[in-house]
Amino acid sequence: MSAPSKSSASWSSAHARQSFYTGFYEVLPTLVATSMWAFVTGIALVKSGLTETMATLMTVLVYAGSAQLTALPLIVSGAPLWLVFAAGFVVNIRFVIFGAAMHPYFRRYSWQKRLALGYLSGDIVFVLFMSRYAEAREKGTQDQLWYFLGVIVPGWISWQLCSLIGIYLGALVPASWSLDFAAILALMAIIIPLVNTRPMVISVCVAGLVAWLGQPLPLRLGLVAAVAAGVLAGVAVERFSKKRRPR
Repeated sequence: MSAPSKSSASWSSAHARQSFYTGFYEVLPTLVATSMWAFVTGIALVKSGLTETMATLMTVLVYAGSAQLTALPLIVSGAPLWLVFAAGFVVNIRFVIFGAAMHPYFRRYSWQKRLALGYLSGDIVFVLFMSRYAEAREKGTQDQLWYFLGVIVPGWISWQLCSLIGIYLGALVPASWSLDFAAILALMAIIIPLVNTRPMVISVCVAGLVAWLGQPLPLRLGLVAAVAAGVLAGVAVERFSKKRRPR
């Protein structure tokens, strides 16, 4: 992909708008699942005992469903603050891996901009962005930034909106609907079609197995182990496949 001109950096550039809308249209199908997940998280925040105001602040400031759901039982049980933060960090440690993978694309920007982009990022963003630009010859172009913005902006808006609906209107939903399980199924419907190579298949299988075996571990460390095992398995299979290819 060629380097963009300076004019393509602004919204007035047709090239920038095209990249933004490409990201916007690609993230749209995933918003159904993430919005449902946000709605379930909003309900869980209030049912755990937080006031509506506290739940609103938490969903806006944290913007991480897994971290919120991990912290809730610790907050309710009166766990020390350091343990709440440590558990949230452990659950989201996968973003350290994501950040390292995406560093070449955004290292040219100031730390303030990278901090803002990191806050707005998420799992779906990483999957879509890397599926499109992982093999890009040039990294850090304006096209990539506008595509990234096209994915994260609607994702953040839909998450916050649906989480707030869950906080303020979730009490109207019957408990027998099992919305949390429906949200998981919706996320699987998005992720599974993207698993289209042998390393990815092995990575997902290993991660799923380790996550299942790691359920008894405290602080959801099984999730961390699953992420690490999945990444290592995928890298190992990819390197092994390259060695076997004829030169």
